Amino acid sequence: MAAVNIDKIRFEELMKGELPVLVDFWAPWCGYCRRIGPAYDKVVEQYAGRVEVVKVNVDEEPDLAAQQKIEVLPTLVLYRGGEALGSIVAPGSKAAIDAFLQEKLGL
Repeated sequence: MAAVNIDKIRFEELMKGELPVLVDFWAPWCGYCRRIGPAYDKVVEQYAGRVEVVKVNVDEEPDLAAQQKIEVLPTLVLYRGGEALGSIVAPGSKAAIDAFLQEKLGL
């Protein structure tokens, strides 16, 4: 199951939800973003029901990326209750994403 791209309205809705939200800020022209994509899609499946795992295309949502202070792509940011718990820039593997979630959420 692939991660779904969301817009600012959906982002704001998710920030009000019960589940933690992992957001991949990416762009289609970013080669590394495309390389890590399949690993990120596996995260969607693994954490289904425990973490909302979504993507934001910064070319389509530049204001949201600026608001969240995204400077490097890809940047994954973990939110809970609308607050950022932390971020990971250009993770090297799915294992790195898993370790980040384990550290922040204990999953």
